[in-house]
Amino acid sequence: MISHHAALIYTMVLVSASDSNMTDAEIDTMSDTIGHLPIFRDYDRNLLSSTAAACAEMLEDEDGLDKTLALIKAALPAKLRETAYALACDVVASDKKASQEELRMLEIIRHRLDIDRLAAAALERGAKAHFVRI
Repeated sequence: MISHHAALIYTMVLVSASDSNMTDAEIDTMSDTIGHLPIFRDYDRNLLSSTAAACAEMLEDEDGLDKTLALIKAALPAKLRETAYALACDVVASDKKASQEELRMLEIIRHRLDIDRLAAAALERGAKAHFVRI
């Protein structure tokens, strides 16, 4: 079992790594999120690299994606599942280009975490609005 902090981080890593290209914007978004959101207030930021590495290592295993998603779902109480999806959406939106792989990963996460389609659409729209530049 992993902590709810690790589950949220794993979710962000999943979408960022899904297209095999973790951009600086995505990494910065993950770091900023962990540094500023109240849910991470009691998380030791020094663990971020090892948490992300543990997720990446797990993904390399056969059935790694399924195992990782099951671990995420088990670690997150229902009230944090939409939060996980919202964070994943923020990571995808952060570099202004959502690849097909990232969009597919969002869909997989949405299904595995039982996020209602309407709620998902609202969270996706909110993420898009966060990263608009004039």
